Amino acid sequence: MNTTSAKNTLQELDSGASQYLTFFLASEEYGVNILKVKEIRGWEQPTLLPNTADYVLGVINLRGMVVPVMDLRKRFGMAQIELGKSAVIVVVNVAHSGKGRTIGMVVDAVSEVYNISDEMIMPSPDLGGTISDEYVKGLATLQDKMVILLDIDYLVNDGMLKDAGNQQE
Repeated sequence: MNTTSAKNTLQELDSGASQYLTFFLASEEYGVNILKVKEIRGWEQPTLLPNTADYVLGVINLRGMVVPVMDLRKRFGMAQIELGKSAVIVVVNVAHSGKGRTIGMVVDAVSEVYNISDEMIMPSPDLGGTISDEYVKGLATLQDKMVILLDIDYLVNDGMLKDAGNQQE
């Protein structure tokens, strides 16, 4: 990256743009704020835990830290598929009860990182779809495609952590 393009990127970010990591579930592209992403790992089968929500696949060991893993397809009520070579676990940091928590999300494939300004984000229409609009921060049109931007803190805390929080804190 040359100095000019680095300056342009910084100017874009200074003017209200944020970077979003995008990924696929089925044929739809979703995005989460890159500042929430800790790392991207290849698919590995999590260790099952009893008495968890059906979309919690279990836990993985992330350098000595136990990290719960959720299947976003199940979380969104989508059809299940056999996970292929492109499936990954996106490890994110979320805010929960004033503390940071680390969670893994299984997605079909990672796509791109985009700079998206606040002006580019449109509110999501209430269509009564499989994904609650409470989880959706908004929609952005990029390169003739629509990307669904997720509010990852709300998505993860609504159910996955709020019940577990009473047991772990």
